[in-house]
Amino acid sequence: MTNERRPNVLFFFVDNLGMGELGCYGGGVLRGADTARIDSFARDGAQMLNFAPESQCTPSRSALMTGRHAIRSGNHSVPLGGQPYGLVAWERTLADVLTDDGYDCALYGKWHIGASEGRWPTDHGFDVFYGPPESYDQCLWETDPWYQPERDGVSHLLEGFKGQGEPTRIKQLTYDVKRNAGREYVDRAKAFMASSAEKGTPFFVHFNHPLMHLPNVPSDEYRGSSGHGDWADCLLELDGHFGELLDHLDDLGIADSTIVVFFGDNGNEEQLLHRGTGGYWSGSYFTGMEASLRTPCLVRYPGHVKEGMVSNEVVHITDLYPTVLGWTGSDVPTDRIIDGVDQREFLAGTTDESAREGFLFWNGPKLFGVKWRNFKMGLVDQKDFWDAPKDLIFPRIINLETDPQEREPVNHRYLHTWTLNHFARLVAAFEKSVQQEPLIPMGAPLDHVPNAEPSAQPETRT
Repeated sequence: MTNERRPNVLFFFVDNLGMGELGCYGGGVLRGADTARIDSFARDGAQMLNFAPESQCTPSRSALMTGRHAIRSGNHSVPLGGQPYGLVAWERTLADVLTDDGYDCALYGKWHIGASEGRWPTDHGFDVFYGPPESYDQCLWETDPWYQPERDGVSHLLEGFKGQGEPTRIKQLTYDVKRNAGREYVDRAKAFMASSAEKGTPFFVHFNHPLMHLPNVPSDEYRGSSGHGDWADCLLELDGHFGELLDHLDDLGIADSTIVVFFGDNGNEEQLLHRGTGGYWSGSYFTGMEASLRTPCLVRYPGHVKEGMVSNEVVHITDLYPTVLGWTGSDVPTDRIIDGVDQREFLAGTTDESAREGFLFWNGPKLFGVKWRNFKMGLVDQKDFWDAPKDLIFPRIINLETDPQEREPVNHRYLHTWTLNHFARLVAAFEKSVQQEPLIPMGAPLDHVPNAEPSAQPETRT
């Protein structure tokens, strides 16, 4: 496929976006903000009601970039206290593959899958990076009276370019810098897209918005805009920034040749002063509850994605890797296990069924359960972020159609124990794949390479 025919790719990735925030998912005006641009965009393409991220930030970002469960890549947990982490050089990100096919690639916002030599975005295919290497909660450091920057370190917004080594520190990540970072990211992304369009070069822009990650306080531009407080102002800011990027695609005359995906990295924020909502679903991020395992996902690619499609079929964040590479005419790596499955036929409306029927889910390195269609096997009891997880002596079998709030340990009338055959089959397929390609341990050296036998692709649908 020549560059003239390759589509552009724009990811609008939202931090900690619960299923109850946007109008098209039952929130919007109920949350004090009419998310009109996002809701309109939902009608232009496919709206996923059962789109699964991983349970934490770093794992979701790793899975998205590699098409592999984060447990495989050694990124199963958010790193704490400076512990070594990040993608090894062997991993092939979306940007690595697309760069080889002539794409300009840029990342704006949080990376969070490596902050050391060889693990920056610009070491993994991106031409440009601007944002913080890790978490936005670090902007609260300078507001803390017990914090001493000379002793405790300083977090920064960084700017990096491919081939120029470690990114440059641009400014300290303060409370006000975080509040207004979204505007910076939008302006930079618009300039990058315009430059690539002018050259006739396809682009991949991975836009990571700083909302709805704590602290959820609006920028100067949107403060007071809703009349319903900071949270609603933040939703209007999210909606406005997304609409602005869509308008820019129209202005450049490339909207019809651009794949746009609007989606979240996790379920809802749970910290008290910045708590979001999972809407119809119970729980929060960092758990195995449905509010953790579902986040909004909207996909538009005119002529390739069915307009007005709304589906509760299971789609996993890893599926975006082979699906997008299929649309761009790029080759999916065959020398490693890829957990994602190609969902192009499903999104086109050629079939009503997803290409996958379920997935395993972890919280950190621990397997928390398995989903199969509308059923779920829970191995650990934990409703919200701060609840202590408890191992179960017998798995819970939840029918999400009859018990969406996951109140009961089992359906008392039917038990549904026949589903254990399907759960066991999915677990066995994963375990077999691990025997043929060992998991990369967290903190593995940059040059670590697993003993890969890629013939062991995990089972996704029968």
